[in-house]
Amino acid sequence: MIVLADIGIVVLTIALMELISWAMHKYLFHGPLWFIHKTHHQQRHGWFELNDLFSIGFAGFALWLIWIGHLTLDYRFWIGTGISIYGIIYFIFHDWFIHNRFKAFKSDNRYLAGIRRAHKIHHKSTEKYPSEEFGLLVASRKWFRK
Repeated sequence: MIVLADIGIVVLTIALMELISWAMHKYLFHGPLWFIHKTHHQQRHGWFELNDLFSIGFAGFALWLIWIGHLTLDYRFWIGTGISIYGIIYFIFHDWFIHNRFKAFKSDNRYLAGIRRAHKIHHKSTEKYPSEEFGLLVASRKWFRK
């Protein structure tokens, strides 16, 4: 039963990370933290961009939670694990599949195509406003139509 609770914490954390990331992206990254995030809306010169500091911050927070919960494998460990899994999903979807930081993989999958379209619309603007589609794994239905 404890294993199911731990799995539940991880899955719930991943879902909450999508909501938290959406809100942070819309209200902080396209708000007061735009001076950092704008590097993600500009052409990249080199491997890293200032915006990568956000990923490093999330990773540091996740590792801290894993560390403080690792001896007893309490809820903090599993929340940190969920954040880490979301970070891996983010890396695969966002950095690899959408932004081609490595050789992009191709897919005819309707869901992946919709996510890619939504993200491309988000990057259509290189300015703070207007912008739409702030999520990573969830986007408006209109981008999934054939």
